[in-house]
Amino acid sequence: MSESTPARNTPAAARSGTRAEGRGRGAVALTVARVVLALFLGFSAFAKLIAHETAVESFDRMGWNQFAMYTIGGLEMAGAIALLIPVLAGVAAIALCGLMAGAAIVQLTLLDRVNAIMPALLIVLLVLIARERRDRTAALVALVRRRA
Repeated sequence: MSESTPARNTPAAARSGTRAEGRGRGAVALTVARVVLALFLGFSAFAKLIAHETAVESFDRMGWNQFAMYTIGGLEMAGAIALLIPVLAGVAAIALCGLMAGAAIVQLTLLDRVNAIMPALLIVLLVLIARERRDRTAALVALVRRRA
């Protein structure tokens, strides 16, 4: 094989080339997404936890009491914080998928159907985060099981 002959698509060449670089860019993009999502959920939670008038109005329209508003705000805040902690990010993403599924159902049934797209889009992003963090989540689950 001469020096001018291009490298063939060998497994080693494939592993060291663009696939690894793409995975790195994807991980960076998901890290940025985690931070932005944590900020978004944190602000949403904060509005509920301080009983901002828009949050109170939404929960009144649903016919839910303030206890529900504070509970959901607390769950959102816990999830937002956990998204920023690398070892907890996968578990937080899974839990927040459930919370966002509930939000989408509430939007569809009790509030404005058009606004159900937002929690649905957040679920897609959360699933990508959970998938990227699955190894760390599995390690965390194994650690908890060993200690239990």
